[in-house]
Amino acid sequence: MIDLVIRFCLENKLVVALIVIAVVGWGVLVAPFDWEVADLPRNPVPTDAIPDIGENQQIIFTEWMGRSPQDVEDQISYPLTVSLLGVPGVKTVRSYSFFGFSTIYVIFNEDVEFYWSRTRVLEKLNSLPAGTLPEGVTPTLGPDATPLGQIFWYTLEGRDPDGNPVGGWDLDELRTTQDWYVRYSLLSAEGIAEVASIGGFVQEYQIDVDPDAMRAARVGIDDIFMAVKMSNIDVGARTIEINKAEYIIRGLGFVENLEDLEDSVVAVNDNVPIYVKDVARVTLGPALRRGALDKGGAEAVGGVAVVRYGFNPLEAIKNLKMQIDAISPGLPTKAVVDFRRITREQADEYAKDNGFEAWSGDELDHEAWVKYLRSLSREQWPAWVTTSQVTVVPFYDRTGLIYETLGTLNQALVEEILITIIVILVMVMHLRSSILISALLPLAVLMCFIAMKTFGVDANIVALSGIAIAIGTMVDMGIILCENILKHLEEAPAEESRLDVIHRASVEVGSAVLTAVSTTIVSFLPVFTMTGAEGKLFKPLAFTKTFALAASVIVALTIIPPVAHVLFTTNVSSRRLRQVLYTGLIVAGIAVGLWSTWWAGTIVAILGGYKLLEELLPSHLETWRKRLKAGGTLFASGAAVLFVGALLTEDWLPLGPEKGFLRNFAFVGLLIGGLLLFFQLFQKYLYRPTLWWCLNHKWLFLSLPACILLLGFGVWLGPRFVFGRIPAEYDAQSLSESEVADLSAFERFKYELGGLRSRPWEEMQYANLGTQLKWTLATTWKGFGKEFMPPLDEGSYLYMPTTMPHASIGEAMDVLSLQG
Repeated sequence: MIDLVIRFCLENKLVVALIVIAVVGWGVLVAPFDWEVADLPRNPVPTDAIPDIGENQQIIFTEWMGRSPQDVEDQISYPLTVSLLGVPGVKTVRSYSFFGFSTIYVIFNEDVEFYWSRTRVLEKLNSLPAGTLPEGVTPTLGPDATPLGQIFWYTLEGRDPDGNPVGGWDLDELRTTQDWYVRYSLLSAEGIAEVASIGGFVQEYQIDVDPDAMRAARVGIDDIFMAVKMSNIDVGARTIEINKAEYIIRGLGFVENLEDLEDSVVAVNDNVPIYVKDVARVTLGPALRRGALDKGGAEAVGGVAVVRYGFNPLEAIKNLKMQIDAISPGLPTKAVVDFRRITREQADEYAKDNGFEAWSGDELDHEAWVKYLRSLSREQWPAWVTTSQVTVVPFYDRTGLIYETLGTLNQALVEEILITIIVILVMVMHLRSSILISALLPLAVLMCFIAMKTFGVDANIVALSGIAIAIGTMVDMGIILCENILKHLEEAPAEESRLDVIHRASVEVGSAVLTAVSTTIVSFLPVFTMTGAEGKLFKPLAFTKTFALAASVIVALTIIPPVAHVLFTTNVSSRRLRQVLYTGLIVAGIAVGLWSTWWAGTIVAILGGYKLLEELLPSHLETWRKRLKAGGTLFASGAAVLFVGALLTEDWLPLGPEKGFLRNFAFVGLLIGGLLLFFQLFQKYLYRPTLWWCLNHKWLFLSLPACILLLGFGVWLGPRFVFGRIPAEYDAQSLSESEVADLSAFERFKYELGGLRSRPWEEMQYANLGTQLKWTLATTWKGFGKEFMPPLDEGSYLYMPTTMPHASIGEAMDVLSLQG
């Protein structure tokens, strides 16, 4: 089968080329990198920073204002929990009751489709029997998002035209802007499931009743409640026809200001109307709040955007930022006057001199001030006045972590390609082989992206790690095949077809390559059987590594042979054409040196000059020409090594940018050269005698891996598990209760962790050698710790201090202010 596939690819290079072009195009369109492809509709792999290991859950939020947690539990949480247990596919239901609201988490089995579960929950909520919940209480299904969906946090702040923070806004004004303008605008961004408001004060009309006035007017609290309720409605009264034209009759009654509420009629006594203002005081005030947002030690107003389930988080954030840019010019603007530098009378006089009124009642006429200031250039503004526009200021953006994740793979791929070129050039001395292998590595990665898109595997730090891990094996496939092809081309007679030679060389190692990769893929099969959070965490890595290895085999067996046939057997026969090519190489080197990087241009120009000199030597200097040609391959390889090494240095900078390019270049050269020299010396002088010694002393040699295996298990599981328990009289873990009580707090902490040497070495000298060895190992190695998630230091911290449950919101804000 492999024989037929390789033969087909060698004889049908055009078909292979067309397939490669299609794969490259498709891979670029679905690659998770933020590439800008002109006029092509990209549909990249969904990209996030970390895998979503949350439960398959739906959230139900129910508000019952003013009720205690016990009332909420008895009349809302418990009835809903019992009803939701009967929904198909439900694994468990968790409910939490708080002051004024209830939150219920419905956890479904992992095989239940997300939106199907939402439909079942909605059906259950809509079919609840009458009387299940208190009157006026309506449960609400949460957004179609996952626990890791919070991708963007922001605050609303006042900024001047130069972008500097400036005041002028109250918390209730910012919260009103957030609730009624910013939130709804950002919800329209594609991929955003919910935008929740945080901080500030929700403005509401508050009515403070006067009991004495109510008693005198003979009205009750219910009368006031109904009067306010009925005053905030529009009334329709059919239509009226006048001159054959139909007019709609409406009674306008929506409350628009405090006066509308104050003038609401509560009752009529003796034909005298009793208004709300007669028995109560109507004001604007903040609603009861159960949380706040602190930024920089001061209260702030903001929001959090949640990405929709299954949508690309990176695309959602980009859409969100585009929407923020669209609404920013229309956000409210105020004028801010520094009354420390000017008096009220001076501001009023300045406004009159410029044709507008400075005040609207007791406050600045912001509209007039802003309109006037915008008619002037920024330099013409007085120093004591500026404008403050509400601005969306991000303070958590997952884009940074996502780009760091993608950058890790991108950097690993680039550095792997560069190192591969250097290693092949130095070890094989064949420039075309190094270019072939390095060029096909990105192709295999693009094929992996296509598989990820096809099978629905998201790109995250774990999934992309699978590709990074597999890069070394992917390169090995190409090296094995290319080196075998070169060997057969050197040994084959000149009259034999080059295509047959390459076919024979590829078939010879094709089965071995396929077997080697298959064993690696099979070793990851147990990962695919994982379930729950473990499966969600590690399956992406298994998928991507399998995809990458499979892609490397496909590239090695189907693309390398035909490309090698073209590269390794094609030569430019025309001497004049070669001269033109080498002259173009010199010109290109000069251009690169002038407009880009001097060292790259120098290397390219020198290489072109060397090859051109070889072609321009006259015929009577044939001996020199042969010498130049003999050293041409070595010189070209050396120049390529310098060029690629410089590229690697510029990308890596191991000593840091402050050390300069030349020092970093020297370090990279010494590092790679030293490693390659070590391997060369080992292979030439040490490998053969070492192998003979191991073969002649088999049992002695095998004791070494046995000791490594035994010590490895000791490090992994702990010496006590491998070597047995230590006698109690010498065991650091076997202190008596009285001895433990005599320890200090720090020593007791170390003792509980197993790291306290409670028995001094002087006591151990009376123990046998085995006990001494086990005692030393037990007090040095404790076994590997176990942690489910690796540390992912994002660089952004959300500090959330905790107080006692009964602490008030004022106390919580004091804690935030002091700790901030």
